[in-house]
Amino acid sequence: MKKYKWIIISVIAILAITASIELSMGRLPWGPDGKIGLWEGNIWSSEQSQRFADPYTFSHMIHGMLFYAFLWLVAKRLPLKYRLITAFLLEAGWEILENSPLIINRYREVTISLGYVGDSVFNSLSDILMAGFGFFLAYKFPTWLIIVLIIIMEVGTLFWVRDNLTLNIIMLMYPIDAIKNWQSVGHLLPQ
Repeated sequence: MKKYKWIIISVIAILAITASIELSMGRLPWGPDGKIGLWEGNIWSSEQSQRFADPYTFSHMIHGMLFYAFLWLVAKRLPLKYRLITAFLLEAGWEILENSPLIINRYREVTISLGYVGDSVFNSLSDILMAGFGFFLAYKFPTWLIIVLIIIMEVGTLFWVRDNLTLNIIMLMYPIDAIKNWQSVGHLLPQ
C-alpha cells in the first residue's frame, strides 16, 4: 500500500481541486434535485450527467484508454505512475472545460443535448475516476483486447442511446445535421 500512497494522494488532490474549481464555477454538487444517485440511463432525462454513472461513462473509460496509448507514444520513458497522474490531470482539465459555459453552450447549439446543463460535481469526479479505470485497463490488458473493448463500447452506445465518443467529437467540432436528426429520433423511442 505504501507503494501506491503517492498516487492515491495525488488522485485525491486532483479530485479535490477539480471539485473546488467546479463548485466555484457554480456547478451543483449532486444535481438539481440534490439527491445522490448511482445511475441514470436516460440521456434525455434532466438527471443525465448528474449521477455517478450514465451511458457517457463508457466514453470516459475510453478517454483513459486513449490517454494511456497517447502517453505511451509520446512519453514512453516517463514512469507509469507519472503517466497515470498525467491522464488524471488531462481528464480533470476536460471536466472543467466541459462544464464551462463555452462547452455547455456548444453542446446545446450543435448536439442532441439541447437541455444540457453540465455535470454535477459528483458526476464529474466519477468521470475522472472512470478515465483512470480505462487507463488501468489499457495498462493491464493486451492492445487487441482494448481495441475490441473500445469498439464494443462505441458500437453499443451508438445503438443504445444513438451517441458515443466518436459522434460527440464530430458534433462538437464539425456538426452534421444528418447525424443530429438521426440522434434526435432517439428521443421519440421508448426508454
